[in-house]
Amino acid sequence: MKIDILTLFPNMFEAVFGDSIIGRARAKGLLEINFTDIRSYTLDKHGKVDDYPYGAGGGMVMAPQPIFDAYKSVCKNGEKPYVIYMSPQGSVFNQKKASDLAQKEHIVLLCGHYEGVDERILEEIVDEEISIGDYVLTGGEIAAMAVTDAVARMISGVVQNGNSLTESHSDGLLEYPQYTRPPEFHGRTVPEILLSGHDANIKKWRRKQSLLRTKAKRPDMFEKYQLTEEDKKLLED
Repeated sequence: MKIDILTLFPNMFEAVFGDSIIGRARAKGLLEINFTDIRSYTLDKHGKVDDYPYGAGGGMVMAPQPIFDAYKSVCKNGEKPYVIYMSPQGSVFNQKKASDLAQKEHIVLLCGHYEGVDERILEEIVDEEISIGDYVLTGGEIAAMAVTDAVARMISGVVQNGNSLTESHSDGLLEYPQYTRPPEFHGRTVPEILLSGHDANIKKWRRKQSLLRTKAKRPDMFEKYQLTEEDKKLLED
């Protein structure tokens, strides 16, 4: 999979995705992530990428020309990648969307700044607007990092020795509690069932804990979740 990020601050991304899990996945060739500096494509002799909005109003707006030329630079052989504009006006990002985007071969994330981007760019190249929450950031970079990380870890081989299908939000529930060595820490012990080696019982325990944790921490999610008969029995025990 290939992810191209169009931004005014490419150095922010290399610091995040150059190391750790995503950095190792890039080094192994499991995915390609590139950061394109929009400012490099401006035709303005002073390096400007923004201008005053028509109709007056506060703030500046990113001009269409530098964004469009930056976008064209990442389109190879006439392809049309799936373009996402990081915007507080977009649909709220979730695990299902991360899974869907992970199926695409090439996505482009556009990071806005100031008062946003010229509307004609949205009409010309953008396929979808995505928000990471109902609040406003100073730019789209942090949101693009979150989306990139969530999508990248859905790709086979990126997360080692883990199962993304049991993580929080993957199936509509929160993940069960996790424990590691030592078996006792500050007087708190690991549940005996996890030390039993009985796979079937451990699976039931984890399922029940996911249900209870979701009900306690995210009752909004729990109310929407379709409980099976087995789930109901687990909660009654």
